[in-house]
Amino acid sequence: MAWLILILAGMFEVIWAYSMKLSEGFTKLVPSIITIIFMILSIILLSISMRSLPLGTAYTVWTGIGAIGSFLLGILFLHEPMGAMRMLAAVLIVSGLVLMKLSAHS
Repeated sequence: MAWLILILAGMFEVIWAYSMKLSEGFTKLVPSIITIIFMILSIILLSISMRSLPLGTAYTVWTGIGAIGSFLLGILFLHEPMGAMRMLAAVLIVSGLVLMKLSAHS
């Protein structure tokens, strides 16, 4: 259950990162409110997952989901570049997440 909560926390991190971009430096009200709500929800779920997952594993997976999810949203919706070096970096992040999951005891 902790892993499902952690994945949801990571997905909420992607939502708040994307809405933060849309808020244009917190100058747009609706994206700013969405950012704050999903930040709070994401951190609450992360803390719940940390009840049974090791700190290093939970935090690394949470930030990794956020990084990869934000990277993909940037490419798909914000037309950010998808160069070879960026793709390699994304593959390395995903590899690290898989290794963290495989090494976890919970």
